[in-house]
Amino acid sequence: MQKIAQESGRDARQESGQNSRQESGQNSRQAGEQHNRLAAYLKDRRMRIDSAALGYPQHRRRTPGLRREEVAQRASISATWYTWLEQGRGGGPSAEVLARIAEALMLTDAEREHLFLIGLGHPPEAHYRETRGISPRLQRVLDALEPSVALIRTATWDVVAWNRAATVVLKDYAAYPPSERNILRAIFLDPQARAVQENWESVARFVVAAFRADAVRAGADAAIKPLVDELCHASRSFAEMWRDQDIQGQGDGIKRLNHPQLGNIAMEFSTFAVDGRLDLGMIVYNPVSRSDADRIRELMTAKTTLR
Repeated sequence: MQKIAQESGRDARQESGQNSRQESGQNSRQAGEQHNRLAAYLKDRRMRIDSAALGYPQHRRRTPGLRREEVAQRASISATWYTWLEQGRGGGPSAEVLARIAEALMLTDAEREHLFLIGLGHPPEAHYRETRGISPRLQRVLDALEPSVALIRTATWDVVAWNRAATVVLKDYAAYPPSERNILRAIFLDPQARAVQENWESVARFVVAAFRADAVRAGADAAIKPLVDELCHASRSFAEMWRDQDIQGQGDGIKRLNHPQLGNIAMEFSTFAVDGRLDLGMIVYNPVSRSDADRIRELMTAKTTLR
């Protein structure tokens, strides 16, 4: 019995050791594949850069793009270390190094995210940048959704683009300066915007919780501080709701309004991310009934005729 137990223990240890070696080998292969993907991507992005446009001399330049030492210099890292990265060796880079390389290679937000995913296995930490506006193509998407109301808002909930349906149902944003196109300012400081809400307190709590979640997700904590301070001072309701620390994904739901011209209307709303733009979100309000859609369309026509 003792001999059988010894043999059984020895077999278990051998099996455990074999499994450990297999797992170690698998992990090494995965790490190698990750380094190779990173190396190939860095080389490809480097060779796509117009070195002449950046002012680098063109004599004796046999290959397109930047040289490895030029990328290293722009990223403030050693040329040897960058060369190793492009050769798939030298270990995994830190997030700080990848951020420098992304800047040196002038990567877009989507390219930067991909660099982090293949280099570290996760996206970069959110870093908020003020909105640079939207493309004409995205504006055409908004316009094509009419009579559904559609708008684009930033992580600080400033409305930066909208369609005609939004101007007749929500607010004629073009008639206001950019500072007065903020959704939170409208909800808490505009008596007219407050009056049309069927259940203002419920809407307000939802907006504050979703706003907080959006700002954190986009890394916009510092950017929203002046707005939060202003609203806490100007609105007791906002100050109380902000202290509650509630978090809510905006997602989708039903928005009901008691509109001064349209009467009672109901709209299903959905929120969409704008690809490659962590700072932007698109909200679409789709009329629940055909009669609501017809009334919005008629009011849009009437407003256009008056102009």
